[in-house]
Amino acid sequence: MIVFFRARTAPVWRMVGGCALALTLTATATAGAMQTAGSPPSLPHVQVIAGAIEGKLAQAHGVTLSEFQGIPYAAPPVGPLRWKPPQPVAHWDGTRLTRRFGPRCMQLPLFSDMVFRSDGMSEDCLYLNVWIPAHADGRKLPVLVYFYGGGFVGGDGSEFRYDGASLASRGIVTVTVNYRLGVFGFFALPALAQESPQHAAGNYGLLDQVAALRWVRANIASFGGDPAQVTIAGESAGSIAVSALMTSPLSRHLFARAIGESGALIAPIAPLPLAKMERQGEAFAAKAGAGSLAALRALPADALLQATRGQNGDADIDLDGWFLTEPPAVTMAHGEQAQVPLLLGSNSQEGLYTAILKDRPPTPSNYRVALRQLFGARAERALALYPGGSEAEVKRSATALASAFFIAHTTRRWMDLQHRTGHAPVYFYYFDQPRPARRHPAPGELPDAGAVHSGEIEYALGNLDTNRVYAWTAADRQASRTMEGYFARFIQSGNPNGDGLPHWPAVQASEGGLLRQVIGADTHTEIDRGAARQAFLQQYYVTHPGGS
Repeated sequence: MIVFFRARTAPVWRMVGGCALALTLTATATAGAMQTAGSPPSLPHVQVIAGAIEGKLAQAHGVTLSEFQGIPYAAPPVGPLRWKPPQPVAHWDGTRLTRRFGPRCMQLPLFSDMVFRSDGMSEDCLYLNVWIPAHADGRKLPVLVYFYGGGFVGGDGSEFRYDGASLASRGIVTVTVNYRLGVFGFFALPALAQESPQHAAGNYGLLDQVAALRWVRANIASFGGDPAQVTIAGESAGSIAVSALMTSPLSRHLFARAIGESGALIAPIAPLPLAKMERQGEAFAAKAGAGSLAALRALPADALLQATRGQNGDADIDLDGWFLTEPPAVTMAHGEQAQVPLLLGSNSQEGLYTAILKDRPPTPSNYRVALRQLFGARAERALALYPGGSEAEVKRSATALASAFFIAHTTRRWMDLQHRTGHAPVYFYYFDQPRPARRHPAPGELPDAGAVHSGEIEYALGNLDTNRVYAWTAADRQASRTMEGYFARFIQSGNPNGDGLPHWPAVQASEGGLLRQVIGADTHTEIDRGAARQAFLQQYYVTHPGGS
């Protein structure tokens, strides 16, 4: 990566005011410090603890923004720092230009829907990005810190769908964070635990997130943000991370609110014992032909990445005894998680009926066969909860079951635990706005019947127009205005309700169920009566901890 610095003879305080007092100026104040009538606007400057940075100006919804891209929040985790907790970033002299995204973390090209703006790919990837309104007038603004999804093996803070400009135009300091992925971020060996002062190994990607939150607490006031009003959020793996951050003793004090979109670190997505992670790590080391930790650290990053080809599934989180001392479900059951307002939910088509029926047509008879194969003696109970008397009903029930198996059940368990043992409001949603037809569909291709996994991101963050694949409709834009409005109000106050938005009650018992908000073109409150389904699946996972 090429990093640009200003000459040491022109430090930031000389450029913006001629005295050391300017070191504490926020970006919004600095952006206007040199501007005179008729002159072009000056570029935004901020002094963070490690040094001075210069960003760029942008526009969103008629609002001028300051953007800072590629800010290092930790030292490059390379060489001897590979598989080490993130270390403090080194100080720099002069002004660092932060006008382009840093490199994305090492990853294979596994996800076709990820569109990056990053500066290549590198093991040196611990960078974050900040969007702020350029004229905050000295206000302490609420802060959103967003963690991307991708199974802990893919993703990047530069993706268009995570762009922070739209929320920043609403008066929110928006931050996206890169964190280590795959074997670089989630890897354990006995030798790693032995060298750790905490006797911990694994979870380096989550420790990166903790370091980023600490960076935000120490630096965000210089951007006009309020370190006491930080919301953490994420989708899929990012949502799983949020649930873990809410229970980790290292992080649960570092934020005031939380948002989870589809996912939690609760069965069937539960952390592994450290010993099992270490065995997996030893098997990988043997496959990579490295007989020692030193040999593994000496491997070039790309060689290490290529050695992961052919591995199935996402990266695993473990009970390392430091970031996590017990499963999050246990922490939540004891009421020891972060006691903060929580907004969370899942989508109407997280999975598809084909995941249950495989290559068989969705007939009632084929459905019965599939349930017997899945549930054995409990198949009739499953059929009563997920009925399939017609082809249409089979598609609905099997899609609901596939969604639950994949990620909806674990999300609902999180909601239920937080509702039972938390002391702050919980807001539960069900997103059901299907994406529209593609602009250039393949022959015979039809739009999805429901809202697919990750399909809500562009709606929630106000980024429909960054995705040119779909022919967005007026209904999509209405759904986006509503969902982004809910997110913005929650980030600002811990309550998603506000002028112009359909009322969203917090989770509470009502007529034999729990209240939740259906978000889409027709947003409304409904009663979720799925407790019996969830109890059935929870019992299933007691005897099938590995999932379906």
